[in-house]
Amino acid sequence: MNHVNTFEQLVDSIQGAHRELTAQAVKAINLSLTLRNWLIGFYIAEYQLHGADRAAYGEKLLDKLAAELTGTSNCKRRQLYDYLSFYRTYPNIVRTLSAQLQTLLPPNVNIDSEKVPTAPAQLSELSEKLLTRLSYSHLKLLTDIENSTKRNFYETECLRGNWSVRELKRQIGSLYYERSGLSHDKQKLSEQAQQDAEPQALFNIRDPYIFEFLGLKPAEVMSESQLQDQLLGKLQEFLLELGHGFCFEARQKRILIGDEHFFVDLVFYHRILKCHVLVELKLEAFSHQNIGQLNTYVNWYRHHMLADGDNPPVGILLCTEKNHALVEYALAGMDNQLFVSKYLLEMPDKATMQQFIDRQLRELRG
Repeated sequence: MNHVNTFEQLVDSIQGAHRELTAQAVKAINLSLTLRNWLIGFYIAEYQLHGADRAAYGEKLLDKLAAELTGTSNCKRRQLYDYLSFYRTYPNIVRTLSAQLQTLLPPNVNIDSEKVPTAPAQLSELSEKLLTRLSYSHLKLLTDIENSTKRNFYETECLRGNWSVRELKRQIGSLYYERSGLSHDKQKLSEQAQQDAEPQALFNIRDPYIFEFLGLKPAEVMSESQLQDQLLGKLQEFLLELGHGFCFEARQKRILIGDEHFFVDLVFYHRILKCHVLVELKLEAFSHQNIGQLNTYVNWYRHHMLADGDNPPVGILLCTEKNHALVEYALAGMDNQLFVSKYLLEMPDKATMQQFIDRQLRELRG
């Protein structure tokens, strides 16, 4: 252990220990999550083959199982199907299980028995690298590739380049495998792909699978709230700079509905339309709950904040799913077609808003 003789060495030692142990903890969490999902797939496959009452469930097995596992994170029907596919794609992961985890296998399964698939040493080594160096999010993308040769190609390239999940998804989407097959100089293409690739920064604790595995919601984690706060700041500046008549009033405006407080992300007054404009930003895919919440806020403003000469308030809902944005407008009590037409003319169009959100997400998420 290095001696801490100066204040600078003290700071360096603490930061170094934090980085190292945080990396170890995150890696352990990722490994545990991957093995948990593999074991779930294993259990389902074993039940389908040997379950005494399996005939009673048939094709409804995953539906029934998901209903019973409502309190277990990431165990909806689609996810259970994914775990089953994961197990069937990578059955040799069983040989990487520690002695402690082997106790979770049924007593009739022995990793040295003929029941467990055997594999060449090279393939077993690859399975271990995939398990220890890639997150479950990586392996989910790889499992979705049905062609084994194509999948092995992306496994190798992903490991060689230490790709992030986003990079692996991008390379699959860009048809890297197909382009490699059509290229005369495959080595040159590979070098170019690796040179331009985005590496993963060890493991990403913000992975949505990790959130659920740890029993957290993304909104409870500081990094997500910081991201939302930065986006709201950028959005506030953007709307004011558009020159459409937006006048800023409040951020995280607290309103009381019944005996419960709610917070509106951004509130503007539009001097041309003579109405309040409420903006809600959601770091998730669009849902009817989101638009319902915004409509509730818009209706509250119409009942409680409408002054003489004001038009009914309107709302803008911005939803994000990775780098894709969806914009929805809420029109509360606007049956005057002339006003609606004017509103649509004065408000920023959806395409402009979507482009702005996409650009900011790319910049803020790095």
